Amino acid sequence: MLFDKKRIKRFDCRDMCLIKLSIAAFVLFILKIWPAAMNFTHNTNIWWFIAATIVFALRPLIRAYKK
Repeated sequence: MLFDKKRIKRFDCRDMCLIKLSIAAFVLFILKIWPAAMNFTHNTNIWWFIAATIVFALRPLIRAYKK
């Protein structure tokens, strides 16, 4: 298996940050080379993206700050 628990436990904060940045760069690459994706992002209301960000970030934030 590519990502088993032993491998993931070896990741530190810097590794996780680099994974997130690489995914963000890949998304920007897809938006640049695929005009339909670019049109979708430009034509979609910004509040949909803000709502998705809040929904996706809610569980990790709750788990991080839960006592």
